[in-house]
Amino acid sequence: MPYVAVSALSHAGLVRDHNEDSLVVGPWTLCAGVTRNPQTFVFPLGAPLLVAVADGIGGQPAGEVASALVVRQLAMLGPSLDSEGAVREALALCNHAVFAAGDSDPELATMGTTVAGAVVLEDSLISFNVGDSRVLDATAQELRQVSVDDNPPLEPGQRTTSLLTQALGGARRHGGITPHVSTQPLPAGARYLVCSDGLTDPVPPEELDALLRVHDDGKAAFELWKAAIEAGGPDNITLALVRIGD
Repeated sequence: MPYVAVSALSHAGLVRDHNEDSLVVGPWTLCAGVTRNPQTFVFPLGAPLLVAVADGIGGQPAGEVASALVVRQLAMLGPSLDSEGAVREALALCNHAVFAAGDSDPELATMGTTVAGAVVLEDSLISFNVGDSRVLDATAQELRQVSVDDNPPLEPGQRTTSLLTQALGGARRHGGITPHVSTQPLPAGARYLVCSDGLTDPVPPEELDALLRVHDDGKAAFELWKAAIEAGGPDNITLALVRIGD
């Protein structure tokens, strides 16, 4: 029977004093917490399975509250996310929920979060993102980014930036979002990486690719985390590896 294996972890890194990332895998959520070891889940392939990472915006209040709110909302909506339209509607609801929470409590005003994820269906995968958390396709011989970074253009020689052009919440005035949503076929053996920029900023794509050629599942998750830590662990690190098995 075909199945989906998801190996995930979340860690504060070596510089931040707490974790503002949150994670959802099917009905399971980890909200601004830490996993000491990669957690691996196995699901039958068929009904919509949601895997997503939310990265609370640093430098603004309550990023961990915003990211937790979004993954909990997505966990509830996950079984109904069977089309691109349903995913767009769910993200709009999440955006509204973040703004509404900020309106209800002055200490939460301007809180915001990025989000990136995938919905695994029987024969396809819907990827989505708002912000600069990423979805990467590791199926073929070369790692390929399928999400679209919401960052301003980089200066020559600049590989990363912390500036965002859109997020869920993140401002005092309510604003809409334009999510990046796309659908890919899902062959046997397909592999995807969903992660926050705490992994992709310090670890260059070629190193991520090399690690994913050698390792899989929980071992791959551990080695990716280790690479970010060895690069200084400058930010919270959250990732989920999705693999289609038979």
